[in-house]
Amino acid sequence: MNRAIEIGLSQIGIKEIRGRKDNPEVIKYFTEIGFDGGKFKDETAWCSAFVNWCCKKAGLEISGKLTARSWLKMGESVHSAPRLGDIVVLWREDIESWKGHVGFFVRKDKNWIWILGGNQNNEVKIKAYPQSRLLDFRRL
Repeated sequence: MNRAIEIGLSQIGIKEIRGRKDNPEVIKYFTEIGFDGGKFKDETAWCSAFVNWCCKKAGLEISGKLTARSWLKMGESVHSAPRLGDIVVLWREDIESWKGHVGFFVRKDKNWIWILGGNQNNEVKIKAYPQSRLLDFRRL
């Protein structure tokens, strides 16, 4: 298991606060990777901020961007043989859209990929996604 996913696992349960307040634990994902946390709400899409934060804490390279698909340019593709902790990039809304989701690979089966990520139902957790949404697995 790589260090980034270990760090990510330590964050399970961190979630957005409903209403006007923001969870400072979510905002730290932005500030500690170099963004002005005061400009973000915990409702801002934060999956890439979370992966950047975990990778930075682990001493790995980061995309430095808040878009999930920015991770498609990081590391190397390991599309056919992902390992625990590799980066998973999914498309969202439409495969041609700029939108996506990113997290850490946990496991897969015939139809599902389990991902540890931030902003998964507004919290850090492990969640299953359809394999049909996969863009790539990346290894840093």
